[in-house]
Amino acid sequence: MSATRRHFLVAGALGGAALVLRIPLFGEGGKASGTGRFAPNQWLRVDADGRVTAVIARSEMGQGVRTSLAMILAEELDADWKTVAIEQASPGPDYAHMSTGGSGSVEGAWKTLRQAGAAAREMLVEAAARQWGVPASACRTEAGQVLHPASGRTLGYGALAGAASALPVPVQPRLKEAKDYRLVGTPVRRVDGPAIVTGRAAYGIDTRVPGMLFAAVAVCPVRGGKVVRFDAAKAKQVAGVRDVVEFEGGVAVLAEDTHAAFAGRDALGAVFDGGANASIDSAQLWSRLDAAAGRPGRPTRTSGDAGVLAKAATRLSATYRAPFQAHATLEPGNCTARVDAGACEIWAPTQSPERVQREAAKLLGIAPEKVTVHVTLLGGGFGRRLDADYAVEAVAVARAAKRPVQVVWSRRDDFLRDRVHPAARVDVAAGLDASGRVVAWEHHATTFHLSMFGAFNPKEDPEGNPWGGYDLPYDIPNLAVSWSEIESPVHTGAWRAVYYPANVFARECFLDELAAKADQDPLAVRLALLGGASPFVLGNQRLDRAGLARVLRLAAEKAGWGSEAPRRPGRRSGRGLACNVYEGSTLIAQVADVSVGAKGDVAVHRIVTAVDCGLAVNPLGVEGQIESGVIWALSYALKGELTYAKGSVVETGFGEYPLLRIDEMPQLETHIVPGHGAPTGMGEMPVPCVTPAVVNGLFAATGKRLRRLPIRPADLV
Repeated sequence: MSATRRHFLVAGALGGAALVLRIPLFGEGGKASGTGRFAPNQWLRVDADGRVTAVIARSEMGQGVRTSLAMILAEELDADWKTVAIEQASPGPDYAHMSTGGSGSVEGAWKTLRQAGAAAREMLVEAAARQWGVPASACRTEAGQVLHPASGRTLGYGALAGAASALPVPVQPRLKEAKDYRLVGTPVRRVDGPAIVTGRAAYGIDTRVPGMLFAAVAVCPVRGGKVVRFDAAKAKQVAGVRDVVEFEGGVAVLAEDTHAAFAGRDALGAVFDGGANASIDSAQLWSRLDAAAGRPGRPTRTSGDAGVLAKAATRLSATYRAPFQAHATLEPGNCTARVDAGACEIWAPTQSPERVQREAAKLLGIAPEKVTVHVTLLGGGFGRRLDADYAVEAVAVARAAKRPVQVVWSRRDDFLRDRVHPAARVDVAAGLDASGRVVAWEHHATTFHLSMFGAFNPKEDPEGNPWGGYDLPYDIPNLAVSWSEIESPVHTGAWRAVYYPANVFARECFLDELAAKADQDPLAVRLALLGGASPFVLGNQRLDRAGLARVLRLAAEKAGWGSEAPRRPGRRSGRGLACNVYEGSTLIAQVADVSVGAKGDVAVHRIVTAVDCGLAVNPLGVEGQIESGVIWALSYALKGELTYAKGSVVETGFGEYPLLRIDEMPQLETHIVPGHGAPTGMGEMPVPCVTPAVVNGLFAATGKRLRRLPIRPADLV
């Protein structure tokens, strides 16, 4: 996913919402509905009993976004938080650009939702003022009520709903100042938390529709492959199996429950033809990457004189490797669909409901507005559910079955059919002057195209790539960054932090190598390189070097940088750090305390994170994102690796692709820099720095440099 794609996701949340707001943002007057229920825009409504409903157009996949977005609305509305409920939006004229990705939900909706809440608040005040016969300026709002301080009179929002609904919608409502916030910026528990932890929350896999059957599909696991034969009669002999149908791309077994469906699918004995990619294995994939890395890449950022590197007093180079990774969401792929004459209804755990709507309509040959998409809770997304493949598959099966079906993938299916995070090779080289300062830097990243976003186009503009290389924040006078992207014979897609993990791993670890070569402290080296012009404008990004330096100092201070790492009997201890600016917005730094046993076994004991994400709408949400991001990144660094044989992945379950266990969790400490103005993203930001902080700590403990992932004990003995 290119930088422009990420900006589309964020900008879409702003621009698309502004286009469909019933609040006329661009100077045209308007009126709210006069139905008695107060709904001045599609983002909120107030019922006669005072209940406030916030309509959320982003997908909830564990990141707490519905709470944060509802908080923004409630803040400007001055609602009583205890009366606020949430409702999930569906694609349609009022909710364009619902895609949830790029860490842009809160950042992108900030202005729009504030305007929506503020306009409603002004209308409620005006309704009360007219009823009392006083100026609106003599009234104020608090906790779901309009107050007239001079007389002590109050009216609840519910009592004013009917009158307010007849008033014109303000064109430019006055927004609150940050000093007046009562809710935003305070720690708030997730509104859907109780339902989730008690099992009452409905995920995609919990959907039930009258007359529905469950379906298990047989699809070739090799990209471009197909089913060549199967035995439907044997599948139908399995108890509970109702039918076997062919659909675009495969065969589906329809049954009364998932157990029967999977058993029937096994009985099919489906045979596949993998086609041109049937012989692909890990060695070939890495060979293709290495060959591409040996050719000149496309320059994406240059400054100064590239010849300085060759003349530098000291020169170093290194190659870093990061493997293929799975999304491994807890909830496997699933979708429920019903296809009727000229219409379709879908229940999907999706990050991209409009893509689901659009591609389902294309498959069926009907208009998109004839496809209704209900967005359920997602049991994890991490970019995997930006694709619509599993949903379109359910639509195809439902059409063939002529009845509602729920397609459910097994865990094995989920691994075999993942849109995996592609492997990457990053080559870096640098030159130091006589004083040990970095004066030249070359960064060349090589990876596979993300097939999730369409056909590979070698001429596509790579502006902004590689993430973590192109937007290197350090003040290095002579810089050359290049990017090589090649077509992938295996399915690939967006993954949490997308291109950043491999590039920040290489960049921040190599910087530590340079610090060691110059016999300098890694923190001091970074702070010196962040002393240049700030902010530094790079394309459509704004790199705040001074802000990053502040965050880095804070993380180092809280972690006790400069003191000896805690000693642990029989183990070698070390401490490492890393920092990053994500997409020119969120600033983050992390410090890791680690130790290594005699057999090379690694333990991560503590990770301290400091972050500047602008205004933290919900500090609890920020902490939750950091904690989940750290867990994700540690699994990536210590365990995660997909390998390939005969065209498909070898690892098809958590036994072969292990995740971090609860007894391996380090102590986590989060420090949020107080911020004002607009919030910035947090979903992906905690991931990239964890690996280099850990790897740098391992060097401090053992003196061994690690340049490939995952971390292997044999490399530390």
